[in-house]
Amino acid sequence: MMLENGDWKKYEDIIDLERPLSKKHMPMSIHDRAAQFASFAALKGYDEAVRNKALEVEKNYDEENR
Repeated sequence: MMLENGDWKKYEDIIDLERPLSKKHMPMSIHDRAAQFASFAALKGYDEAVRNKALEVEKNYDEENR
């Protein structure tokens, strides 16, 4: 969300503050944070299929709009 028309001024007093750190939970390691997103890579071949479809659509668009 972009803050327009001076709306950002509402947050001027807190915008540069450091984020609060929990006293109960230690910050998660980069490795552990990355592991949370590993499940999104579970669909093997999906990235390639999406990439191929994008190339096909782009090619068709270029051919139709010459």
